[in-house]
Parts: sequence; structure tokens; C-alpha cells
Amino acid sequence: MIRALEEILAETKNMVFFGGAGVSTESGIPDFRSVDGLYHQKFKYPPETMLSHSFYERHTDEFYDFYRQKLIVHGAKPNAAHLRLAALEREGKCKAVVTQNIDGLHQAAGSRVVYELHGSTLRNYCTRCGKFFPVSFIEDAAGVGDGIPRCDECGGIVKPDVVLYEEGLDEQTMENAVNAIRKADTLIVGGTSLAVYPAAGLLRYFRGDNLVVINKQPTSADAMANLLIHEPIGRTLDPNDNVEA
Repeated sequence: MIRALEEILAETKNMVFFGGAGVSTESGIPDFRSVDGLYHQKFKYPPETMLSHSFYERHTDEFYDFYRQKLIVHGAKPNAAHLRLAALEREGKCKAVVTQNIDGLHQAAGSRVVYELHGSTLRNYCTRCGKFFPVSFIEDAAGVGDGIPRCDECGGIVKPDVVLYEEGLDEQTMENAVNAIRKADTLIVGGTSLAVYPAAGLLRYFRGDNLVVINKQPTSADAMANLLIHEPIGRTLDPNDNVEA
């Protein structure tokens, strides 16, 4: 199967990668739905509640406590999957990465065309004046007053630029992702259960020749795939680790 993937990559001229949490777990970032994921940990409220817009509005201090504990990750570095995709972009093959992840690891690996469907923890903005702040600003607010980060210019709350439950996806980002997928001759879906909508619905725009699904667990797209690989994505995409005949 690895050889089949490399043959597809050798022939493709316009590939798009659509990925989820499984791409980042190999960099040590926990996902939501695995055995050790956030959904299986015990909190005062369910994670999907604590990461909702209404919880952010009504329990802002608790939202930031949870956010700092569970969504800000230190020391994570791009893994073989991130690095291979960046290399494929430099080769002119990978035209875009569409990701559900919010960790910025694709950009850290060198990918330049990245559509972040759910935003990024690395960007934070004042909800009043729009000024942007680094992630350290959110962290440093933990020991100040109620722990809610406030703009040093206007006093507005500084909110992470991530899409919370009950919030809509950025329309321009979605449009860019749709256009990229629609033009692709190869779409690689990796590290995602395809359980989160509307992001997972982007697959319906693909009209190309090769749909490749790389995920350790079954997905709703398996039956449509030209090539299906139930292996870790980093190992699969790493050309130095691909010894399978």
C-alpha cells in the first residue's frame, strides 16, 4: 500500500491534503475522541460544553482556565507527516493543506498554503479593538485577577482565534478550501475520523482521480477511497520509513 501511495504522489500534479487531529497526535498533541482524548477525561462540564461560545460568554474565567490547561501545548514539533507535506508543496505537488487542527504545526514545518478551518491557538485578538496578541498573552493572564486576558490598550477581552462550538467557520477560509479541493487531482484525507461537520462535508467537492484515506480507524469515506491505509499517518508519509514493497 505504501508503494501504491508513492506511485500516486509521483503522478499527481495538484494534490490537496485534508487532515485532522491524528496528524498532530504523533507530535504529542492529544485529540478529543481517542481513549486518552479530552472526551474521556473527567471535568466539571463536558469538553464540548466548555469549548462552546455560550460557555465562553457565561463562564469566561472557567473557559480560560480550561483553555490554558488543555488547548495550549508546549514543545510540540512537526512530525514526519507535516514535513513531508511541506516538501511536497516545495516540489509543486501539494497545492494546499486543509486542516481542522489549531496548533500551527503545518506552518512550522514549512507549508505556506494552509487553510485552518478551526482557527489557531497562535492567534489571539481583542474582541473590542481587534489588536492581535501572541499565545503567551493568554498564558500570562492566568495569574492576574480573574485570569481573563484583557487588552492592554482598550481593556477588551482577548479571545483565541479558534472556532468554538456554536460558532460558524470563517467563510473565506471555507471558500478557499472548497476551491482547492475542487481543483485537486488527488485528495489525501489523513488523521481524521470525518465526524466533525461542516468540515467533513468538504469531501463532496472532490472530483479528481485519487482519493486516499490514511487513518488508523475506519472513516465514513473508506468506501469511496481509491487507496485505504489504516496506519499512522507520519509513518505512512515518511519516505525514509516506507520499506514496504
